[in-house]
Amino acid sequence: MTVLASLIAFFLAAGLITVTPGLDTALVLRATTSEGRRAGWWAALGVGAGCLVWGAAVALGLGAVLAASSRLFALIRFAGAAYLIWMGLRLILSRREGYAGPAAPTPRGHPFRRGLLTNLLNPKVGVFYVSFLPQFVPHGISFGPWCFLLATIHVALGLAWFAVLIGATHGVRGILDRPGAVKTIDRVTGLVFLGFGADLALGKLR
Repeated sequence: MTVLASLIAFFLAAGLITVTPGLDTALVLRATTSEGRRAGWWAALGVGAGCLVWGAAVALGLGAVLAASSRLFALIRFAGAAYLIWMGLRLILSRREGYAGPAAPTPRGHPFRRGLLTNLLNPKVGVFYVSFLPQFVPHGISFGPWCFLLATIHVALGLAWFAVLIGATHGVRGILDRPGAVKTIDRVTGLVFLGFGADLALGKLR
């Protein structure tokens, strides 16, 4: 596979993966709709930073260690599941009734930190990179730097997609000002987080 063919194939594959709804999408949408555009961008940057850390780990060979060590994988997996379940329960039990503002408390923790921890505590991201990125390394190209480049491209695609989501979601603030709108979003997103946390704990996430 040539360098150009590798990049084209990766752009197509990573693009499809990026627009597939998942936990990162739910996190960014929830931050945007309930806390504002700035919070949505911070959450998106946190998600991207988490992916870059995993990309660097794979480039350095640490991802392979994680994939080979079932005990280490299980430890991080359960820590990530506990974090997602904790976030989900906080959202479900939240008493917020309207859009984030002076009279409406916001969730604990900076949205960047929430996005970062969500990815760092999900070893499936590392294992995914271990199994996905090497498929697009051209013959004769240094493995580590190329894998990190691909991870960077994946993050850039993700940020571009999040920009579309943030722009579209922020336009419905008028709907969010209605009583109970943000409360409903909190409950739905909380259930999504609980579902992802349960799947992660049971080892069912792909």
